[in-house]
Amino acid sequence: MSKTVFDEIKNLTTEARNPATRHIDQQSISEVLHLINDEDLKIAAVVRSEIRYIEKAVRIVVQAFKEGGRLIYVGAGTSGRLGVLDASECPPTFGVSPELVQGIIAGGYKALISAQEGAEDRYEMGAQDILARNITPRDVVCGIAASRRTPYVIGAIDKAREVGCKTLYVTCNPRKEMNIKVDVAICAVVGPEVVMGSTRMKAGTATKLILNMITTTAMIQLGKVWENMMVDLQMTSKKLEERSKKIVMQATGVDYESAEKVLKKADGHVKTALVMISAGVTAEEAHALLKKGEGFVHRAIALHR
Repeated sequence: MSKTVFDEIKNLTTEARNPATRHIDQQSISEVLHLINDEDLKIAAVVRSEIRYIEKAVRIVVQAFKEGGRLIYVGAGTSGRLGVLDASECPPTFGVSPELVQGIIAGGYKALISAQEGAEDRYEMGAQDILARNITPRDVVCGIAASRRTPYVIGAIDKAREVGCKTLYVTCNPRKEMNIKVDVAICAVVGPEVVMGSTRMKAGTATKLILNMITTTAMIQLGKVWENMMVDLQMTSKKLEERSKKIVMQATGVDYESAEKVLKKADGHVKTALVMISAGVTAEEAHALLKKGEGFVHRAIALHR
């Protein structure tokens, strides 16, 4: 079994040695930092080369959301943690239910704070964990595995396809080596890591960028952003309360006290407050306009004109 795994990983790009950092153990702190930064500079261009595939993924996710489906990330180790992180940031940022975007990590909650390395080898557990989320054909399941070959993730993807879900895959190995059946594969080949095999570095950074792009673009397409401001955020902390007031002030030109007053009438809902001020309507009328405008602030305001 161990030889089989060795054969699987021996030629992976993410497991190769980086010639640029071969003597990193003999270099000064400044030199090490510059080497890391030099490698990191390559990542954005690699992600950019995958935009056509990221776009396909976003279209699938947006359609799923509109039809009542969810986006569920599945990963192990760093990949799993990044999926959970992206999912956990969606409710406070975009005002969506925690059910809409979910993250599953091999080994469960403990794996978020302490490595559960053996969990990634359990194909059957990946299938079980995805079924435990009561998936339906309306859902999208996105596997995340820098190496591509993580059994836990493949198990979840295979089961999701069996149920009828749309499937995505984010990996950092070449597309020509992609042998897992999915609807869209995103293959950000960032090359060998600064420290061989440490995919929490370049691969992790690329993955974070891609997940940011998927959910942020999907939420924009659902009207969660007006201009470049997040207007569906939840006022769940003092910082978010003040941010909400700032958004209303910047978007409409009202002063602090007025923003605070209108937000109170809007039950803390920034979108409603914006439409109330911009269209000169009551909270109830603003709600109706937003519903008619499918949640888009600019559409709701235009409908009143």
